[in-house]
Amino acid sequence: MSIPNIWHLRRVAETASKACYICYKPSSSVLITPDSKDYFYVCPGHLKDPGFGSPIINEAEVAAKKKKEEMDKEIERVKKEYEEKQKKKKAKDKAKAEEKDSKMDEKEDKAAEKATVDKARHLSSFRKSDY
Repeated sequence: MSIPNIWHLRRVAETASKACYICYKPSSSVLITPDSKDYFYVCPGHLKDPGFGSPIINEAEVAAKKKKEEMDKEIERVKKEYEEKQKKKKAKDKAKAEEKDSKMDEKEDKAAEKATVDKARHLSSFRKSDY
């Protein structure tokens, strides 16, 4: 019976770690066959060694991950643009509201001034007639 030379990396709890097959240091990394019939513990340092083994890279998975990252960046950019537009719109609306309030204040001031002048004219007309 031949064992395929494909191994999957699994992690176990630190309490369940066993000795590395190569250096006998405690390790929580396990290489296991796809059918789970054979396994051995190996240190993370040995996994990085180019002479030990190389990972199988799924091109479709890598492309999908890259596309997702690009989409996330695009979404973030669009969100920022939208927030900036909303801030500008609020500032513009606020400026319009302040301008409207100032115009209303001016109208009220003019109306109050006119009422004061009218009242003064009215009172002055009484004074003239009393004399």
